[in-house]
Amino acid sequence: MHRLSNRIEAIEESATLAMAAKAREFKSRGIDVVNLSLGEPDFKTPQHICDAAKKAIDEGRYFTYPPVAGYQDLREAIAVKYQKENGVPYKAENIVVSNGAKQSIANVMLALLNPGDEVIIFSPYWVSYDALVRLAEATPVLVKGTLENDFKVTAAQVEKALTSKTKAIIFSSPCNPTGSVFSKKELQDIAAVVLKHPSVLVISDEIYEHINFTGERLSIASLPGMFDRTITVNGFAKGFAMTGWRVGYIAAPKWIADGSNKVQGQITSANCSISQRGALAAITGDLAPTEKMVKEYHHRRDLVYNLLKDIPGIKSNYPQGAFYFFPDVSSFYGKSDGTRTIKNGDDFCMYMLEVANVSLVPGGAFGEEACVRLSYAASEKDLLEAMKRMKESLSKLK
Repeated sequence: MHRLSNRIEAIEESATLAMAAKAREFKSRGIDVVNLSLGEPDFKTPQHICDAAKKAIDEGRYFTYPPVAGYQDLREAIAVKYQKENGVPYKAENIVVSNGAKQSIANVMLALLNPGDEVIIFSPYWVSYDALVRLAEATPVLVKGTLENDFKVTAAQVEKALTSKTKAIIFSSPCNPTGSVFSKKELQDIAAVVLKHPSVLVISDEIYEHINFTGERLSIASLPGMFDRTITVNGFAKGFAMTGWRVGYIAAPKWIADGSNKVQGQITSANCSISQRGALAAITGDLAPTEKMVKEYHHRRDLVYNLLKDIPGIKSNYPQGAFYFFPDVSSFYGKSDGTRTIKNGDDFCMYMLEVANVSLVPGGAFGEEACVRLSYAASEKDLLEAMKRMKESLSKLK
């Protein structure tokens, strides 16, 4: 009998992509589905970025393989951005540009982890963290934040979870799926714990850094002692509406960047040449389109928050960034509309898809069975319709 490898058997299909596929299937059957499952901006890529890519094609100079780690000018521009905006003294040698932030994280995991190593994952977490740790044959250790604490893990919890096998901790801020943002004091407390353990690294996923409503933006790598202990993950998908361009990157100590470069050189080589020219325009250009998008996300956050509060049985935090809600829907578990009984988050999401024609993602994929993820990266019209459908459908459950 033929079988896939143990490492592939040990991981699941991405739940967000699976739910998006189900939504597309329903739409192909003529069903009007409001898709709130994917974390994808509903804005077009800003024009100046597109123009830079078109110019690169017309110049005819970017049709050969780029350097594996990315073009030198893009890596330098990313380093300058971190020096000026984040207060982290990165240089081009610290940057590796990849095919999306997901590959960036995979490169790091494969470069750093051995069987038996442990990685502390702040939970709820982005679906691929757990899978990528296991793909690298290491052990995920989930440390849970609570709804009452805005889903944020505390420094005390981190200290308790650390063992002699801990190689790294990984988290996102702003967070996918909860929208939570760690404050400067919270990051300082976590850094203080990490600095007591010389072999522990921090993987800080900052892909949503621009979509932050707190007025405070901090990279943990900027804190005293943390430059040499932090791998910063970022990219262009969310803040610049460039999901399909597939440009992500790490900024890290040179030995880690070199290791990630070696991994990438054997798997995909460099990121698309034309995408990199668009990325250079994004990171060096006008941020007004990004700021306009963020303003709209801020408005949608408040709109959806008030509508969710109006649905009996749903509990939610007040997200401070990204474009997600992660409401607790467990009060509906065990309820029925007479034909269907909701046992868990998977059942809840299928009920929403089949009855309300709204696509969500079960929270179990993010480490919290009581919740579901809802993306508000959709038009105001779609969000209003989705909330109306959800409220009506949930009122049928007794």
